[in-house]
Amino acid sequence: MISTYTPVLEEDFIIVENPLNRRRSTVLARLNISAVESKFFLHPFTCLAKNTEGISTAYIQLIHPVPDFQKPTVGIFVMLTLVITCSLCIYKVFKVDIVLWYRDSFYDFLPKKVSDGKTYDAYILCPKTPGEGPTCNSDIFVFKVMPEVLEKQCGYKLFICGRDDYVGESIVEVVNENVKKSRRLIIILVPETSGFSWLGNSSEEQVAMYNALIQEGIKVVLLELEKIPDYEKMPESIKFIKQKQGVIRWSGDFREGSQSMNSRFWKKVRYHMPVQRQRPLSKHQLLSPATLLDSKEKRPMEVHVPLG
Repeated sequence: MISTYTPVLEEDFIIVENPLNRRRSTVLARLNISAVESKFFLHPFTCLAKNTEGISTAYIQLIHPVPDFQKPTVGIFVMLTLVITCSLCIYKVFKVDIVLWYRDSFYDFLPKKVSDGKTYDAYILCPKTPGEGPTCNSDIFVFKVMPEVLEKQCGYKLFICGRDDYVGESIVEVVNENVKKSRRLIIILVPETSGFSWLGNSSEEQVAMYNALIQEGIKVVLLELEKIPDYEKMPESIKFIKQKQGVIRWSGDFREGSQSMNSRFWKKVRYHMPVQRQRPLSKHQLLSPATLLDSKEKRPMEVHVPLG
């Protein structure tokens, strides 16, 4: 039975006359539901038919429609695709900054690695340019700029041939021993080196490349002090490394002012370097009162002896 106060339910009656016998006309009842409410699912609708022959009753039960998950699923997949694509683009652009930020922020939470037996974080392999003095660009970069940034500011330990070896040592033995003790091999590339023969003819470079690429599997980092237009004269090993991971090119004049480890060039170098085993000392730590007191204690005392 339909209540008159339910506006969403409306019942229409249609009389279908029987042309042969008007007394046997048929009445059709049609129920219109303009809006389905939750209470309609609780009880069935009763359809009552009555005539001279008796009464017939039927029941109609509304059931909840099957939910359509197609549109939400498509929307979720589209959103996930956009999020993943944007994340990959952001990571590709800011990969170096993200990795360095992670190292600095979660340094204390990183698992302590077992000692790998390495002494140096990187072995620096630089060209030996004949006829040039110690003030050439490559020497200034290797002996002054790199230690200032990578050792003093970042806390890495470098082996630089000509600074850390001893006079009279065999160059082959020095390279063979210390490349094995290093976690990275940094090769300095300069365009003024004639024919780049130093990368293939010198015994030092041959031993270093053999240990790094074949025997020890050390990661190699290529640094360009200036743009090198043509790599055709380079050894195949250098061309393979450049094709695989590219090179880091310096821009500007490193003779002007001090360098910062947060510049773009040094961020790329630090990205390829191993994770630091200990934090670099800050300027405050280097000049802390305890350090000054310790230095004073180690300073020899002056003794004044009166004359005559």
